[in-house]
Amino acid sequence: MNTNILYFLTFLIFIVFSSCSKGSKKTDLVSSPKKSMIIDNIFEISKEDFNKHDLDLIHLENYSLGKSVSSTGLIEVPPNGKAVVTAQIGGFVKNTPLLVGDKVKKGQFLMSIENIEFLEIQQQYLESKERLEYLKSEFERQKELYQEKITSEKSYLRSQSDYKSVEAMYLGLRKKLELLNIDPELVEKGLLSSEATIFSPISGDVTHINVASGSPVSPSDVIMEIVSTDHLHLELRVFEKDVLKLNVGQGVEFTIPESNSKIFKGEIHLIGKSIGKDRTVKVHVHIEEPYEAGFIPGMFVQAKIILEDKASVAIDKSAIIKKENQYYLLKLNQESIDRLEFKLIEIELGDEMDGVQLVRIPEGSNLDQKFLSGAGYLIE
Repeated sequence: MNTNILYFLTFLIFIVFSSCSKGSKKTDLVSSPKKSMIIDNIFEISKEDFNKHDLDLIHLENYSLGKSVSSTGLIEVPPNGKAVVTAQIGGFVKNTPLLVGDKVKKGQFLMSIENIEFLEIQQQYLESKERLEYLKSEFERQKELYQEKITSEKSYLRSQSDYKSVEAMYLGLRKKLELLNIDPELVEKGLLSSEATIFSPISGDVTHINVASGSPVSPSDVIMEIVSTDHLHLELRVFEKDVLKLNVGQGVEFTIPESNSKIFKGEIHLIGKSIGKDRTVKVHVHIEEPYEAGFIPGMFVQAKIILEDKASVAIDKSAIIKKENQYYLLKLNQESIDRLEFKLIEIELGDEMDGVQLVRIPEGSNLDQKFLSGAGYLIE
Protein backbone atom coordinates (compact mmCIF):
# COMPACT_ATOMS: atom_id res chain seq x y z
CA MET A 1 0.00 0.00 0.00
CA ASN A 2 2.83 2.45 0.95
CA THR A 3 4.61 1.50 -2.23
CA ASN A 4 1.58 2.57 -4.34
CA ILE A 5 1.40 5.92 -2.58
CA LEU A 6 5.11 6.47 -3.27
CA TYR A 7 4.62 5.74 -6.99
CA PHE A 8 1.68 8.19 -7.14
CA LEU A 9 3.64 11.01 -5.50
CA THR A 10 6.57 10.42 -7.85
CA PHE A 11 4.17 10.71 -10.85
CA LEU A 12 2.73 14.03 -9.58
CA ILE A 13 6.20 15.51 -9.10
CA PHE A 14 7.08 14.53 -12.69
CA ILE A 15 3.98 16.28 -14.07
CA VAL A 16 4.69 19.50 -12.09
CA PHE A 17 8.29 19.67 -13.39
CA SER A 18 7.12 19.03 -16.96
CA SER A 19 4.61 21.90 -16.73
CA CYS A 20 7.24 24.30 -15.39
CA SER A 21 9.57 23.35 -18.19
CA LYS A 22 6.89 24.10 -20.84
CA GLY A 23 6.04 27.41 -19.18
CA SER A 24 9.68 28.39 -19.33
CA LYS A 25 9.77 27.68 -23.06
CA LYS A 26 6.68 29.84 -23.63
CA THR A 27 8.32 32.71 -21.75
CA ASP A 28 11.33 32.43 -24.03
CA LEU A 29 9.08 32.60 -27.13
CA VAL A 30 7.39 35.88 -26.18
CA SER A 31 10.51 37.59 -24.85
CA SER A 32 11.16 41.18 -26.00
CA PRO A 33 12.87 41.66 -29.39
CA LYS A 34 16.64 41.86 -29.54
CA LYS A 35 17.87 45.45 -29.48
CA SER A 36 20.40 46.80 -31.97
CA MET A 37 23.31 49.18 -31.54
CA ILE A 38 23.92 52.39 -33.47
CA ILE A 39 27.53 52.33 -34.59
CA ASP A 40 29.17 55.49 -35.96
CA ASN A 41 25.71 57.07 -36.24
CA ILE A 42 24.57 54.24 -38.54
CA PHE A 43 21.69 51.90 -37.79
CA GLU A 44 21.03 48.83 -39.95
CA ILE A 45 18.03 46.53 -40.07
CA SER A 46 17.01 43.71 -42.36
CA LYS A 47 13.87 44.08 -44.40
CA GLU A 48 12.58 40.93 -42.75
CA ASP A 49 12.85 42.54 -39.30
CA PHE A 50 11.53 45.83 -40.71
CA ASN A 51 8.32 44.08 -41.78
CA LYS A 52 8.21 41.81 -38.73
CA HIS A 53 8.13 44.75 -36.31
CA ASP A 54 5.65 46.79 -38.41
CA LEU A 55 8.04 49.69 -38.90
CA ASP A 56 7.34 52.48 -41.36
CA LEU A 57 9.05 55.17 -43.45
CA ILE A 58 7.61 58.66 -43.13
CA HIS A 59 8.35 62.19 -44.39
CA LEU A 60 8.71 65.60 -42.84
CA GLU A 61 5.68 67.86 -43.37
CA ASN A 62 5.41 71.62 -43.88
CA TYR A 63 3.62 73.48 -41.12
CA SER A 64 2.65 77.15 -41.15
CA LEU A 65 3.36 79.19 -38.01
CA GLY A 66 2.26 82.52 -39.45
CA LYS A 67 -0.34 84.83 -37.95
CA SER A 68 -3.79 84.53 -39.47
CA VAL A 69 -7.40 85.71 -39.26
CA SER A 70 -10.20 83.14 -39.18
CA SER A 71 -13.45 83.75 -41.05
CA THR A 72 -16.34 81.96 -42.71
CA GLY A 73 -18.14 82.45 -46.00
CA LEU A 74 -19.57 80.88 -49.12
CA ILE A 75 -18.42 79.75 -52.54
CA GLU A 76 -20.04 82.14 -55.02
CA VAL A 77 -20.00 83.14 -58.68
CA PRO A 78 -19.84 86.73 -60.04
CA PRO A 79 -23.09 88.42 -61.19
CA ASN A 80 -22.28 87.73 -64.84
CA GLY A 81 -21.92 84.04 -63.92
CA LYS A 82 -25.64 83.71 -63.14
CA ALA A 83 -28.50 83.91 -65.62
CA VAL A 84 -32.22 84.08 -64.90
CA VAL A 85 -34.29 82.94 -67.88
CA THR A 86 -37.69 84.57 -68.41
CA ALA A 87 -40.20 84.72 -71.24
CA GLN A 88 -40.29 87.88 -73.35
CA ILE A 89 -44.03 87.40 -73.76
CA GLY A 90 -46.26 85.08 -71.73
CA GLY A 91 -47.61 81.81 -73.04
CA PHE A 92 -47.57 78.08 -72.38
CA VAL A 93 -44.45 75.95 -72.13
CA LYS A 94 -44.54 73.51 -75.02
CA ASN A 95 -41.21 71.71 -74.73
CA THR A 96 -38.43 71.65 -72.12
CA PRO A 97 -36.00 68.70 -72.37
CA LEU A 98 -33.65 69.73 -69.54
CA LEU A 99 -33.32 68.63 -65.92
CA VAL A 100 -31.71 70.31 -62.93
CA GLY A 101 -27.97 69.58 -63.05
CA ASP A 102 -27.75 69.44 -66.85
CA LYS A 103 -24.87 71.34 -68.44
CA VAL A 104 -25.73 73.77 -71.22
CA LYS A 105 -23.71 75.86 -73.63
CA LYS A 106 -24.36 79.44 -74.62
CA GLY A 107 -26.96 79.48 -77.41
CA GLN A 108 -28.25 75.97 -76.63
CA PHE A 109 -32.01 75.33 -76.88
CA LEU A 110 -33.73 75.50 -73.49
CA MET A 111 -37.47 75.43 -74.21
CA SER A 112 -40.24 76.68 -76.47
CA ILE A 113 -43.29 78.75 -75.50
CA GLU A 114 -46.51 78.82 -77.47
CA ASN A 115 -48.87 81.81 -77.71
CA ILE A 116 -51.34 82.97 -80.36
CA GLU A 117 -50.04 86.51 -79.87
CA PHE A 118 -46.85 85.45 -81.64
CA LEU A 119 -48.90 84.96 -84.80
CA GLU A 120 -50.44 88.42 -84.42
CA ILE A 121 -46.99 90.00 -84.07
CA GLN A 122 -45.85 88.28 -87.26
CA GLN A 123 -49.02 89.40 -89.04
CA GLN A 124 -48.44 92.99 -87.96
CA TYR A 125 -44.84 92.72 -89.09
CA LEU A 126 -45.87 91.60 -92.58
CA GLU A 127 -48.49 94.34 -92.85
CA SER A 128 -46.04 97.03 -91.76
CA LYS A 129 -43.48 95.73 -94.24
CA GLU A 130 -45.95 95.93 -97.15
CA ARG A 131 -47.12 99.37 -96.09
CA LEU A 132 -43.55 100.54 -95.62
CA GLU A 133 -42.68 99.67 -99.21
CA TYR A 134 -45.62 101.71 -100.48
CA LEU A 135 -44.91 104.71 -98.21
CA LYS A 136 -41.24 104.64 -99.13
CA SER A 137 -42.01 104.91 -102.84
CA GLU A 138 -44.61 107.64 -102.12
CA PHE A 139 -42.12 109.56 -100.00
CA GLU A 140 -39.46 109.38 -102.72
CA ARG A 141 -42.03 110.57 -105.31
CA GLN A 142 -43.16 113.48 -103.11
CA LYS A 143 -39.53 114.38 -102.49
CA GLU A 144 -38.84 114.66 -106.24
CA LEU A 145 -42.01 116.68 -106.82
CA TYR A 146 -41.15 119.01 -103.96
CA GLN A 147 -37.63 119.53 -105.31
CA GLU A 148 -39.15 120.41 -108.71
CA LYS A 149 -41.61 122.82 -107.01
CA ILE A 150 -44.55 120.77 -108.27
CA THR A 151 -46.02 119.78 -104.87
CA SER A 152 -46.29 121.69 -101.64
CA GLU A 153 -43.97 121.35 -98.69
CA LYS A 154 -46.91 120.21 -96.59
CA SER A 155 -47.56 117.18 -98.81
CA TYR A 156 -43.86 116.35 -98.80
CA LEU A 157 -43.61 116.52 -95.00
CA ARG A 158 -46.79 114.45 -94.56
CA SER A 159 -45.42 111.66 -96.76
CA GLN A 160 -42.13 111.80 -94.88
CA SER A 161 -43.92 111.53 -91.52
CA ASP A 162 -46.04 108.58 -92.64
CA TYR A 163 -42.98 106.81 -93.98
CA LYS A 164 -40.86 107.32 -90.84
CA SER A 165 -43.74 106.31 -88.55
CA VAL A 166 -44.34 103.00 -90.32
CA GLU A 167 -40.59 102.41 -90.59
CA ALA A 168 -40.30 102.72 -86.81
CA MET A 169 -43.19 100.28 -86.36
CA TYR A 170 -41.60 97.84 -88.81
CA LEU A 171 -38.20 97.96 -87.08
CA GLY A 172 -39.82 97.59 -83.65
CA LEU A 173 -41.80 94.51 -84.72
CA ARG A 174 -38.70 93.04 -86.36
CA LYS A 175 -36.73 93.51 -83.14
CA LYS A 176 -39.54 91.90 -81.14
CA LEU A 177 -39.44 88.85 -83.42
CA GLU A 178 -35.68 88.61 -82.94
CA LEU A 179 -36.11 88.72 -79.14
CA LEU A 180 -38.61 85.89 -79.45
CA ASN A 181 -36.07 84.03 -81.62
CA ILE A 182 -38.51 84.00 -84.55
CA ASP A 183 -36.61 84.53 -87.80
CA PRO A 184 -38.05 87.59 -89.68
CA GLU A 185 -36.69 86.23 -92.96
CA LEU A 186 -38.83 83.09 -92.57
CA VAL A 187 -41.84 85.24 -91.67
CA GLU A 188 -41.36 87.28 -94.84
CA LYS A 189 -41.46 83.99 -96.75
CA GLY A 190 -44.83 83.21 -95.19
CA LEU A 191 -43.56 80.67 -92.62
CA LEU A 192 -45.39 81.84 -89.50
CA SER A 193 -45.06 80.10 -86.12
CA SER A 194 -47.00 80.19 -82.85
CA GLU A 195 -43.88 79.17 -80.91
CA ALA A 196 -41.09 81.30 -79.45
CA THR A 197 -37.79 79.58 -78.71
CA ILE A 198 -35.61 80.34 -75.69
CA PHE A 199 -31.85 79.73 -75.85
CA SER A 200 -29.27 79.75 -73.07
CA PRO A 201 -27.68 83.18 -72.52
CA ILE A 202 -24.54 81.65 -70.91
CA SER A 203 -22.72 78.35 -70.56
CA GLY A 204 -23.15 76.63 -67.21
CA ASP A 205 -25.25 74.27 -65.11
CA VAL A 206 -29.02 74.34 -64.75
CA THR A 207 -29.70 74.98 -61.04
CA HIS A 208 -33.47 75.62 -61.03
CA ILE A 209 -36.37 74.78 -63.35
CA ASN A 210 -39.67 76.29 -62.24
CA VAL A 211 -41.94 75.06 -65.03
CA ALA A 212 -43.04 71.88 -66.78
CA SER A 213 -44.57 71.18 -70.18
CA GLY A 214 -47.94 72.92 -70.39
CA SER A 215 -47.20 75.39 -67.58
CA PRO A 216 -48.46 78.93 -68.14
CA VAL A 217 -45.79 81.63 -67.83
CA SER A 218 -45.85 85.39 -67.79
CA PRO A 219 -43.01 87.79 -68.71
CA SER A 220 -42.18 88.31 -65.01
CA ASP A 221 -41.92 84.60 -64.17
CA VAL A 222 -38.48 83.05 -63.58
CA ILE A 223 -38.51 80.00 -65.81
CA MET A 224 -35.00 78.70 -65.20
CA GLU A 225 -31.70 79.60 -63.54
CA ILE A 226 -28.26 78.82 -64.97
CA VAL A 227 -24.97 79.19 -63.11
CA SER A 228 -21.51 79.20 -64.67
CA THR A 229 -18.73 77.73 -62.50
CA ASP A 230 -15.90 79.04 -64.69
CA HIS A 231 -15.06 81.84 -62.25
CA LEU A 232 -15.80 80.64 -58.74
CA HIS A 233 -14.73 82.80 -55.80
CA LEU A 234 -15.17 83.09 -52.04
CA GLU A 235 -17.30 85.69 -50.32
CA LEU A 236 -15.87 85.80 -46.80
CA ARG A 237 -17.18 87.81 -43.86
CA VAL A 238 -14.47 89.27 -41.64
CA PHE A 239 -15.20 91.06 -38.35
CA GLU A 240 -14.45 94.78 -38.38
CA LYS A 241 -11.74 94.38 -35.69
CA ASP A 242 -9.65 92.36 -38.16
CA VAL A 243 -10.28 94.33 -41.36
CA LEU A 244 -7.36 96.75 -40.91
CA LYS A 245 -5.01 93.73 -40.88
CA LEU A 246 -6.05 92.71 -44.40
CA ASN A 247 -4.48 93.63 -47.73
CA VAL A 248 -5.17 92.70 -51.33
CA GLY A 249 -2.92 89.81 -52.37
CA GLN A 250 -2.79 88.04 -49.01
CA GLY A 251 -3.06 84.26 -49.19
CA VAL A 252 -6.13 82.37 -47.99
CA GLU A 253 -6.49 78.72 -46.98
CA PHE A 254 -9.98 77.26 -46.70
CA THR A 255 -11.81 74.00 -46.15
CA ILE A 256 -15.34 72.78 -46.78
CA PRO A 257 -16.11 71.19 -43.39
CA GLU A 258 -19.24 69.41 -44.56
CA SER A 259 -17.32 67.70 -47.38
CA ASN A 260 -13.75 66.87 -46.34
CA SER A 261 -10.71 68.27 -44.54
CA LYS A 262 -8.69 69.00 -47.68
CA ILE A 263 -7.13 72.47 -47.68
CA PHE A 264 -7.67 74.70 -50.73
CA LYS A 265 -5.92 77.99 -51.47
CA GLY A 266 -6.87 81.42 -52.74
CA GLU A 267 -5.91 85.09 -52.65
CA ILE A 268 -7.69 88.27 -51.54
CA HIS A 269 -8.85 90.23 -54.58
CA LEU A 270 -11.18 92.86 -53.09
CA ILE A 271 -11.99 94.14 -49.59
CA GLY A 272 -15.44 95.62 -49.00
CA LYS A 273 -15.89 99.26 -48.03
CA SER A 274 -19.02 98.95 -45.90
CA ILE A 275 -19.85 97.19 -42.63
CA GLY A 276 -22.94 94.99 -42.45
CA LYS A 277 -25.48 94.80 -39.65
CA ASP A 278 -23.54 91.88 -38.18
CA ARG A 279 -20.42 94.12 -37.97
CA THR A 280 -18.58 92.23 -40.69
CA VAL A 281 -16.99 93.27 -43.99
CA LYS A 282 -17.21 91.24 -47.21
CA VAL A 283 -13.89 90.03 -48.60
CA HIS A 284 -13.74 88.76 -52.20
CA VAL A 285 -11.23 85.91 -52.67
CA HIS A 286 -10.10 84.36 -55.94
CA ILE A 287 -9.73 80.59 -55.70
CA GLU A 288 -6.51 79.03 -56.94
CA GLU A 289 -7.25 77.07 -60.11
CA PRO A 290 -7.95 74.37 -61.14
CA TYR A 291 -11.19 74.22 -59.21
CA GLU A 292 -12.23 71.11 -57.31
CA ALA A 293 -14.83 69.20 -59.33
CA GLY A 294 -17.22 69.15 -56.38
CA PHE A 295 -17.34 72.92 -55.79
CA ILE A 296 -20.93 74.16 -55.84
CA PRO A 297 -22.00 77.80 -55.43
CA GLY A 298 -23.48 78.29 -51.97
CA MET A 299 -21.15 75.83 -50.19
CA PHE A 300 -20.15 76.93 -46.68
CA VAL A 301 -16.39 77.35 -46.09
CA GLN A 302 -14.12 77.96 -43.14
CA ALA A 303 -11.15 80.11 -44.07
CA LYS A 304 -7.86 81.34 -42.66
CA ILE A 305 -6.36 84.55 -44.07
CA ILE A 306 -2.56 84.40 -43.80
CA LEU A 307 -1.22 87.69 -42.36
CA GLU A 308 2.37 86.57 -41.79
CA ASP A 309 3.69 83.40 -43.38
CA LYS A 310 6.34 81.56 -41.35
CA ALA A 311 7.04 77.97 -42.27
CA SER A 312 8.33 75.15 -40.09
CA VAL A 313 8.48 71.38 -40.41
CA ALA A 314 6.79 68.69 -38.36
CA ILE A 315 7.04 64.93 -38.01
CA ASP A 316 5.12 62.18 -36.26
CA LYS A 317 6.33 61.62 -32.70
CA SER A 318 6.89 57.91 -33.38
CA ALA A 319 9.99 58.79 -35.41
CA ILE A 320 11.70 60.76 -32.63
CA ILE A 321 14.38 58.96 -30.57
CA LYS A 322 15.53 60.30 -27.20
CA LYS A 323 19.04 59.46 -25.93
CA GLU A 324 20.57 61.21 -22.90
CA ASN A 325 18.33 64.29 -23.18
CA GLN A 326 19.08 64.66 -26.89
CA TYR A 327 16.61 64.03 -29.72
CA TYR A 328 17.33 62.29 -33.00
CA LEU A 329 15.80 61.00 -36.23
CA LEU A 330 16.92 58.05 -38.32
CA LYS A 331 17.21 59.21 -41.92
CA LEU A 332 17.21 56.57 -44.67
CA ASN A 333 20.75 56.53 -46.01
CA GLN A 334 20.68 53.65 -48.47
CA GLU A 335 18.62 50.60 -49.30
CA SER A 336 19.67 47.21 -50.69
CA ILE A 337 17.71 44.12 -51.61
CA ASP A 338 17.51 42.80 -48.07
CA ARG A 339 18.71 45.61 -45.78
CA LEU A 340 18.00 49.23 -44.86
CA GLU A 341 20.65 51.61 -43.58
CA PHE A 342 19.78 54.74 -41.58
CA LYS A 343 21.88 57.66 -40.43
CA LEU A 344 21.31 59.20 -36.99
CA ILE A 345 20.79 62.98 -37.17
CA GLU A 346 20.35 65.26 -34.18
CA ILE A 347 17.30 67.57 -34.07
CA GLU A 348 15.79 70.16 -31.77
CA LEU A 349 12.18 69.95 -30.68
CA GLY A 350 9.86 72.87 -31.19
CA ASP A 351 6.29 73.30 -30.02
CA GLU A 352 3.61 70.70 -30.38
CA MET A 353 0.87 72.15 -32.64
CA ASP A 354 -2.43 70.50 -33.54
CA GLY A 355 -1.13 67.09 -32.50
CA VAL A 356 2.12 67.19 -34.51
CA GLN A 357 5.64 67.80 -33.26
CA LEU A 358 7.51 70.73 -34.76
CA VAL A 359 11.23 70.13 -35.20
CA ARG A 360 14.36 72.00 -36.28
CA ILE A 361 16.54 69.85 -38.50
CA PRO A 362 20.08 70.21 -39.88
CA GLU A 363 20.59 72.12 -43.12
CA GLY A 364 20.40 69.93 -46.18
CA SER A 365 17.41 67.91 -45.00
CA ASN A 366 14.29 68.19 -47.14
CA LEU A 367 10.72 66.95 -47.45
CA ASP A 368 11.67 64.22 -49.94
CA GLN A 369 13.83 62.34 -47.45
CA LYS A 370 12.45 59.35 -45.56
CA PHE A 371 12.73 58.69 -41.82
CA LEU A 372 12.27 55.53 -39.78
CA SER A 373 9.17 55.49 -37.60
CA GLY A 374 8.38 53.25 -34.64
CA ALA A 375 11.89 51.84 -34.03
CA GLY A 376 12.69 53.49 -30.69
CA TYR A 377 12.21 50.30 -28.68
CA LEU A 378 14.67 48.39 -30.91
CA ILE A 379 17.60 50.70 -30.26
CA GLU A 380 19.94 50.54 -27.27
